[in-house]
Amino acid sequence: MTLVAGIDSSTQSCKVVIRDAATGALIRSGRASHPEGTEVDPEFWFTALQAAIAQAGGLDDVAAVSVGGQQHGMVVLDESGTVIRPALLWNDTRSAQSATDIISDAGDGDMEAGAKYWAQRTGTLPVSSITLTKLRWLKDNEPANAAKVAAVCLPHDWLSWRLAGYGPGSGAEGLAALRTDRSDASGTGYYRPAENAYDLEALEQHLGHAPLLPAVAGPLESIGRTASGALIGAGAGDNAAAGLGVGAKVGDAVMSLGTSGTVFAVADSPSADASGLVAGFADATGNYLPLVCTLNATRIFDATASLLQASLEEFNDLALSAAPGCNGLALLPYFDGERTPNLPEATGSLHGITRANYTAANLARSAVEAVVCSLADGLRALEAQGVQAQRVILVGGGAQSRAVQQIAAQILGLPILVPAPGEYVADGAARQAAGVLAGEFPDWAQDTAELPAMEPAPQILERYRALASSQFRNDFLARTELGA
Repeated sequence: MTLVAGIDSSTQSCKVVIRDAATGALIRSGRASHPEGTEVDPEFWFTALQAAIAQAGGLDDVAAVSVGGQQHGMVVLDESGTVIRPALLWNDTRSAQSATDIISDAGDGDMEAGAKYWAQRTGTLPVSSITLTKLRWLKDNEPANAAKVAAVCLPHDWLSWRLAGYGPGSGAEGLAALRTDRSDASGTGYYRPAENAYDLEALEQHLGHAPLLPAVAGPLESIGRTASGALIGAGAGDNAAAGLGVGAKVGDAVMSLGTSGTVFAVADSPSADASGLVAGFADATGNYLPLVCTLNATRIFDATASLLQASLEEFNDLALSAAPGCNGLALLPYFDGERTPNLPEATGSLHGITRANYTAANLARSAVEAVVCSLADGLRALEAQGVQAQRVILVGGGAQSRAVQQIAAQILGLPILVPAPGEYVADGAARQAAGVLAGEFPDWAQDTAELPAMEPAPQILERYRALASSQFRNDFLARTELGA
């Protein structure tokens, strides 16, 4: 039996799966936690990786390994290969002003023109999570550190590099061995997926100089070997690896319900959304991965269940006991602001309350309908960029909710597949590792259930969109002080 390893180095932890390269059968696994915070010394990631590998029985009998990882994190190295400062992670928002400055600069003060410029240039609007904005922050706030930057890489790049035996003190030879892939490079803000090329001019402008960047490897290319001789795959960003893990193909839209929500699709052409709602990423196979992120998903279920003093199972039962549309009760789930629609200062709101409909069952169902509708709006944003979704793959912790499954089937109007719970990112990395060995991605069997068709309830989504549009208009007026 030939074994491959897949690694998921996420914000919270590192997971390792060892699978049969031919069938995808899980052989063993391991896990280790990462420290909390929005800036982290990358050495903690490598320590966690070693612990997770050890728990998984080691890599001595593994033929190939690949790393999937959190995107956007800024890892800066000096000329010796030593990390200059703790990595700024995707969720570090100190670069928000830097993002605004980058867009403003591109449009000579006109934010709309600047947004259009960046959408056409890289397919992604600079926001605080993007690596380029963090480098701009570094130049403006830590100029001495910025001047030391000889190379910039991403979390998964750096871990692959360490697995290949490089690290602090590797010098120029080590830096030249840095590698990445299209999917992760496309989340930096200084890479053009449609051209498969870095934008060095952007780096020079916003960091002050153009450092060495990891060469972009092909989807099935080996970028080195571990100490035990295993081939190392190019790896991928976490969403692209998850797409591989669930077997997503062109025509599939993947909806992920975790603490926040994500909707992305595998597409055969790049996207460029000047509104910033859709990020024009690349996937891990040579295609593209337009993606929408929402801030509020399963945390809305948790908050509502807590209010109702119900367990999550009881919350599901309550939601399913109410009629579609909740007898007129509707929730806008913007408890923490929102990205889709772009309402950063918004709060949640409950609409249409009457004495007849203000029940625990309707409140529970309204929370589920709200989250599913927000993800449906994300899918609409993808469709506006040319995505033609033929089916939806529902993943994440919230996908296992019976209420989510039934309500999604009523609202989305597309066939819905629900894969068995798993480590989708690590599984996708393992599938890539198997592809490196075989020269093509393996067709592993998927343990997936197709949801039964439900009676469509389009009025739910129509009402949500009307309320969301009103909220967006009110938020805009408040921000521009026209509504005072």
